[in-house]
Amino acid sequence: MYTPPAFREDDPSILRQIIREARLSTLVTAAPEGLQATPLPLFLDETEGEQGVLYGHLAKANPQWKTAASGEALAIFMGPDAYITPSWYASKREHGRVVPTWNYAAVHAYGPVEFFEDETWLLQAVTRLTNLHEGQREEPWAVTDAPEPFIKSQLKGIVGMRLTIVRIEGKRKMSQNRSELDREGVAAGLAESERATDRLVATMIPTQSK
Repeated sequence: MYTPPAFREDDPSILRQIIREARLSTLVTAAPEGLQATPLPLFLDETEGEQGVLYGHLAKANPQWKTAASGEALAIFMGPDAYITPSWYASKREHGRVVPTWNYAAVHAYGPVEFFEDETWLLQAVTRLTNLHEGQREEPWAVTDAPEPFIKSQLKGIVGMRLTIVRIEGKRKMSQNRSELDREGVAAGLAESERATDRLVATMIPTQSK
């Protein structure tokens, strides 16, 4: 991932936060036939490995797990993003030498990937992923709410995935390369947007008022 120094994010706690808050990631592997990619919800186990281990599952019919990956796999996590119009820059009124851009946060996690069909491991992974996303609900659904034979039959249709993170890259492009006045204009403009993600990005723009 191309990351100029101004946008580089190395803080492990922020990288983990972006991973946790990304509700859907993309798993990319290289095979002799070419690249393969699958959108997947993943969870990070911080207690395993030096930088953590990612877990998820694919449909057993998905060919990605059946082909041996060449080298490292890549898990892509996208955080909040927003279009930035030059109209918000104070410098537009000064000299007009401005263009549109995009602000975003992203994490790329690399490492060897393995796939497993062990029912115990699968049940643990599915349960942890379910609990992660159901935990904030008033009446969370649990895997044990469904009949055990039904769950067993569902597990036969999936394959578990385990990616041990050996290399991780983080990027937070939030107008850090702009002047203070330009950043204030971006934050104010995004804060007035009807899009919830735009308003969230507004809170991530570094300004003196924060």
